[in-house]
Order: sequence, then structure tokens, then C-alpha cells
Amino acid sequence: MLDLTWWSGVLVAIAGLWAGTVNTVVGSGTLVTFPVLVALGTIPVTASISNAMGLVAGNASGAWGYRKELKGLGGQVLKLLPASILGGIVGAWLLLHLPATVFGIVAPILIVVALVMVIFQPKLQRWVAGRRRDGGTGPSHSVLLTVLVFLTGVYGGYFVAAQGILLVGIFGILLSGTMQAANAMKNVLVLAVNVVAALSYLIFAFDRIDWPVVAVIAVSSLIGGYIGSTIGRKLKPVVLRTFIVLLGLVALYFMLGKLFGWA
Repeated sequence: MLDLTWWSGVLVAIAGLWAGTVNTVVGSGTLVTFPVLVALGTIPVTASISNAMGLVAGNASGAWGYRKELKGLGGQVLKLLPASILGGIVGAWLLLHLPATVFGIVAPILIVVALVMVIFQPKLQRWVAGRRRDGGTGPSHSVLLTVLVFLTGVYGGYFVAAQGILLVGIFGILLSGTMQAANAMKNVLVLAVNVVAALSYLIFAFDRIDWPVVAVIAVSSLIGGYIGSTIGRKLKPVVLRTFIVLLGLVALYFMLGKLFGWA
């Protein structure tokens, strides 16, 4: 467990504040807090578990801040929630049973796919809309969306980082709403995944939880989530998309660096 001094506590708090803000705007906040915890000497699995539990508070405040953008989307969210919850359960189980090397190989691939979807989202969305008008995608479209949300939930329950980027990319292509609407839905589903993962850790990995770290990240990310909802709701789609891509590239660099040993 991490021995929190005043300076390490401040550092973790700052990281939690930034992570809460970034998570609400798009995702990848874990790529701020997780490296800080590891750098301070926390065992990676303990860092991942404690970080995920602490960030639940930020997820909650961010989802609440985006409640206005959720109007009219309740039915869609309720349809996708079971897939996210089930995925979160599977992902949390994988974290506790699979070697970390598996994540190191798969995660960069997922981030690249997500970035491609976000970058080409306008064109891909128009293509999907055209297919709908031509009668090309009906039930299969809904099934694809549910499967992708489930797989993102698995990913999120396993490591947490960048699941928001994946969801925004998926919603941007397969749903016809705005980027802000996609972001609002993303916040609710990420919250669901992280709550389920946190409950799994409480039941099956209680001895791996660093509670002082959880408390510091929870308080700071709670504030950050509210700040993020205030900032993110005012961003234009092109700005939000650019921000997503930049954070995705940072996430990709971090993950590849861990895989090949340069970061």
C-alpha cells in the first residue's frame, strides 16, 4: 500500500482532479492517475483497482452535470445499460485472473480503432444514415451497437482507461445524435461499468484496495467531474472531437511505451 505523505497526497489529489475533469469531457482520466500511483510505488494491480474505485465519484458528478443532454435519451440508455453492466463484470473478473501482458497488447489496438472512429465520425455517420434510408441496417444495427457497448464494458472493467473514447466513437457512428448527446450517454454507461467493477473489487479483492488513495481520488475527482461537465457542455463538436483525438494519442503513447519499454 502507498504511504501517503502530504506531498504525495497533494500529487494524487491533483491527478484525481484532472482525471475527473478529463473523464467527463471525453475519457482517459485513468491515464493521469494510474501512472502517478505507479510512480509513487503502488503495485500496478492495486493502483488500477484503487484508482477505478476512487474515480466512481467523478463519474457520478460528471453524469449528473450532463443530465440536460440526456433528455429524450433515457430509453436508449436503458437498452444499453445491461450490456455495459455485464461487460463491467466480465472485465473486473479478467483483471483479477489474467496477466497484465494481455492488456498491454490489446489496449493499443482498441485505442487506434477508437481514434479512427472519432476522426472519421462525420463521414461514417453519414454513411450509416444512408444505409438506414436504403433499408440496409435494421435489427443488425441495434445488435452491433449492443455488442460493441458490451465489449467496451469488458475493456472498462478490466482497466478503466479510455473506455469513454471508445464509446464516443461508437455512438458517433451508430447513433444519429450530437457529440454532446453521445458524451452524456457515455458518462452514464462509464459510471455503470465502474460501479460494477468497484463492487466486484470489494467482494473479491478487498485486500488489494488502498483506501487512503481511494478517498483522495474520490474527493478530488468528484470536484473534477463537475468542472468537466461545465467545460465539456460548452465545447463545439469539432473542438470536442479534437480534444478526444489528442487524449487518445496520449493514451496510445502511454500504452505503447509500457509495451515496448520507453515509458
